[in-house]
Amino acid sequence: MNDLDTMARTIWAEARGEGVAGMEAVAAVIMNRVKADLGNDGKPDWWGEGVAGVCRKPWQFSCWNAHDPNRDKLLTVTDRDPWFRHALEIARRAIAGELPDPTGGATHYLVDRLADVTEWAKGRAPVAKIGGHWFYRA
Repeated sequence: MNDLDTMARTIWAEARGEGVAGMEAVAAVIMNRVKADLGNDGKPDWWGEGVAGVCRKPWQFSCWNAHDPNRDKLLTVTDRDPWFRHALEIARRAIAGELPDPTGGATHYLVDRLADVTEWAKGRAPVAKIGGHWFYRA
């Protein structure tokens, strides 16, 4: 899978129920991680290398986890699905640098029902709420 396909599948699996605004927000998080991941030496470190590496880094986007119920769906979705077509267009714009960042630089997000019980989010102030997700900076 190339960057475009991987990113579109990630956006679709993580946010297809959030509408275009939520899908664009997830795309922004992916691109913020790609940008933030260059260490002082200019080489990728924590979040993986490039868009596909960031999306598929283990345990970062749950849809890619082996036992996630979305995994089989994301591997088989096609552009016959209207939300996947949206995801493809959003991914194209994001990779081309044409997608504004509605998250204010967020590198993390959570479904709102998990915000109070997720350890890494405790004590952090979200920078945005878009649809059913809270967004955070690292």
